[in-house]
Amino acid sequence: MKHFILFFLILLLGISVSLQAQSPYTVNWKKEIPYVATAVGLNLGGAYLASQVKDLTPSQIAALDANNVNSFDRFATENFSSTFARASNVLEIGTQLAPFLFITGNKTRKYFGQIMALYAEATFINTGLTIVTKMSFRRTRPFVYNPAAPLEDKIGRTARASFISGHTSTAAVGTFFAAKIFADFCPDSKWKPVVWGAAAVIPGVMGYFRVAAGKHYPTDVIAGYLVGGAIGVLVPHLHKKRGDKGNKVELNMGFSSAQLIYKIGR
Repeated sequence: MKHFILFFLILLLGISVSLQAQSPYTVNWKKEIPYVATAVGLNLGGAYLASQVKDLTPSQIAALDANNVNSFDRFATENFSSTFARASNVLEIGTQLAPFLFITGNKTRKYFGQIMALYAEATFINTGLTIVTKMSFRRTRPFVYNPAAPLEDKIGRTARASFISGHTSTAAVGTFFAAKIFADFCPDSKWKPVVWGAAAVIPGVMGYFRVAAGKHYPTDVIAGYLVGGAIGVLVPHLHKKRGDKGNKVELNMGFSSAQLIYKIGR
C-alpha cells in the first residue's frame, strides 16, 4: 500500500509541474489514465496471483531433478553464492537511483518532477508485469536444486518466482529510462553513445550476478532485460511531444461525413 501512495504522490507532483513546463514530453491527467490503470491493474493482479502460490514442501524439493531443466539453463542449478546475491541487491539500488541524477542537470533540473512522474509509471508497470509473470509461471529457482543451499531458503514462495528476473528488469528500467531521458533532452550530446552503452551493460552485469548467485537461469535474466529495457524506453517515448516534421494521419468526423487525411511532413 505504501508503494501505491508513493506512486501517486510522485505522479501528482510530476503532472502539477508539467502544466507550466516546456520539455520534450507531455504529461497530463488525461494522458496518464491508461498508464496508471495499467500499473494498478498489474500490481493488484500480481498481488492476487502471489496469494495463490503455496510454499514448496520438503518432499517436493527432494523430488526435483536438475536433468529436467533445459540444457541451456541447467548449469545455473550448480550455482549458489550469497556474495553475488548481496552484490546484486546493491547494484539494484544503484540502478533505481540513476534517474534521480537528473536533478543535477542544467537542462533537466526544472523538469525533475515531470521526469519522476514518468519514472514512477515505468517502474510500477515493470514491477506489476514482473510479479504477474513470476506468479503465473511459478518457475523453481536454480538454487532449489542445489544441495549447498539451506532448506529454509528453498521452502518460501519466492523460491517459485524465477521467471522473470525482477532484479534484472528493475536494473534495465532504471538505466534505459535514464538513457532515453538524456537522449531526448540532449539530442546532440557527444556522450549519447557512452550513456546508451552504460545503460546496456549494467543490466547485463546484474543478470550475471543473479545467475552466479543461483537465483535465476539465463533465460530469466534475458527476459527480464528485454522487459525492463522496453518499458524504460517506451514510457518516455510514448509521452514525447510530436512535431510537424513527420507524416500524419488525421480522421475528421462530421454529422454526415468523415474524412481520412494523410499529411506528408516537411
